[in-house]
Amino acid sequence: MRSPLLSPRWIGVHLGILLVAAVCTAGTSWQFVRAFEPDREVITNPVEDLADAVPLDGLLEPGEYMHPETFANTAVTVTGRYAPRDTLLVPRTEDGVPGHDVILPLVTDDGAAVTVDRGWVPEDGAVPEVTADEVTVSGWLLPPVSDGGFTPVATREGTVERIATSLLVNEWDHPLYEGYVILPEGDPAAEGLTPVPPPEPPTGFTVNWRSLSYTVQWAMFGVSALVFWVLLMRRELADARRARNAEGAAPGSEEAPESEDQPAGAGS
Repeated sequence: MRSPLLSPRWIGVHLGILLVAAVCTAGTSWQFVRAFEPDREVITNPVEDLADAVPLDGLLEPGEYMHPETFANTAVTVTGRYAPRDTLLVPRTEDGVPGHDVILPLVTDDGAAVTVDRGWVPEDGAVPEVTADEVTVSGWLLPPVSDGGFTPVATREGTVERIATSLLVNEWDHPLYEGYVILPEGDPAAEGLTPVPPPEPPTGFTVNWRSLSYTVQWAMFGVSALVFWVLLMRRELADARRARNAEGAAPGSEEAPESEDQPAGAGS
């Protein structure tokens, strides 16, 4: 006998449950990954060897958004000319000592520029001169510095609050590449300054509790759908079994009546 669970109606139910299970599995997996995923501002890429540096213009176009999780800590090379008159200072404390990062644009042949962080200098330190001749530099690409949710503060002339393309486009008259390049120790433009080391990826992780709660909700919804599916099938099979039992018991449930034509005492 054909199973009632193979009827057209039940085939539709099976397909619907499979679709719900697939969606719940995908949602659970997605939210679980997000629960243990670093913040978008955290650099998770290892520091690349400068011997493997690639041209910056092969990675990004001027003005193109830079994905930190893709390009941060990438070793890049850029050829161009520094614009010393556009040098800016970015306030930063190094080991408790107030000072500044020294940044300026490196202008390429096509007129676009990339921000270069030459290094750090103490508050009372002098900034060494930099050549205006054409140079090819190798360094590490970093994303713009986030404002961290703080209200911008007023800075004096010749300084900028942070190394961010959104701020520097108002200071320099060049199309800018997103992010900035830090120079290694030994680069001529970094002489007399304290080099800024590329950030190492964090070894730990922070749990995103909101995404983790969504993970549990997706999983519970998927399990509930499967349990409901099983209960429906059990009830359908039980109903079918009771119907078959009722049909089988109907012919023998009552005794056959005596024939009126049978003579009296025929059975004695």
